[in-house]
Amino acid sequence: MMKSLRYLSIIFVVLACKSEPESETSSVQPKKEENQAITSHSAKNLNVSLLLDLSDRINPEKYPNPSMEYYQRDAAYIQTIANAFKANVQQKKIILINDQIQLYFAPEPSNPEINTISKDLKYSFNKANISNENLRLFEQHYKELPTKIYELAILDDHYVGSDTWKFMNQKVKDYCIAENYRNLLVILTDGYIYHKDNLRKEGNQTTYLTPEYIRNNRLIENNWEQKYEENNYGFIPATNNLDNLEVLVLGINPDPKNDFEDDIIKRYWSDWLESMGVAHYKIYNADLPSNMQQVITKFIQS
Repeated sequence: MMKSLRYLSIIFVVLACKSEPESETSSVQPKKEENQAITSHSAKNLNVSLLLDLSDRINPEKYPNPSMEYYQRDAAYIQTIANAFKANVQQKKIILINDQIQLYFAPEPSNPEINTISKDLKYSFNKANISNENLRLFEQHYKELPTKIYELAILDDHYVGSDTWKFMNQKVKDYCIAENYRNLLVILTDGYIYHKDNLRKEGNQTTYLTPEYIRNNRLIENNWEQKYEENNYGFIPATNNLDNLEVLVLGINPDPKNDFEDDIIKRYWSDWLESMGVAHYKIYNADLPSNMQQVITKFIQS
């Protein structure tokens, strides 16, 4: 009799478990495919490229900022990027490490010392060379050398403008995009682009943007957006098919004489990046590094 009761109890428990709704189980545990996607994304190797604008925007005499000079902000942004990159390397199993970071200029500075320093900021970590000593040296280089680059450029006092358009047109695919990587390009710029040897114009689309150009085209009133769209203003697309590149733009610094300058610059950049196929991008102003640390880290590690 006792055996029969035990069998009946077991049958009752089994039936009761079967009767529980399946949706509750699936809501707690993600599907296998979703787990695979999350794992695949988080384990992806980073290929980070930094593009520095060494035009006169970094000149502390021409564009002083008492709270913190713009070149110092740039250097601090770069250090935050390096720290996020290092954290990504350290959280992986050694056998999976294959991450790289490098720094570029547009155009290249004439000072050979700056170009030499930039070589010391090119790192590629993998299972063969990863070590605490190499990570320590990496951290030290990214803490000290970017400031030295800016100080040398300011000391030279030979500003040749910025040619970000040409870099995107001729170099971005070869320099900044690699297969089987999450490719990130960080552009440090005030948002303006100008180089005397690259002043192309197609209708109202250009390879350059300056405060004077914005003023001369009367994009200074509250109807600027309507005028922008009706007359097809913007940058000329420099390339296409950049769907495997994510872009972070840091340091936008609009001319304060135009209330709409900030919106105009960001519209130029967002339209430009989208026209070239960049699906994921963020554009931020030249805020204090302490305010930018979280957003930069989130972008790098997302």
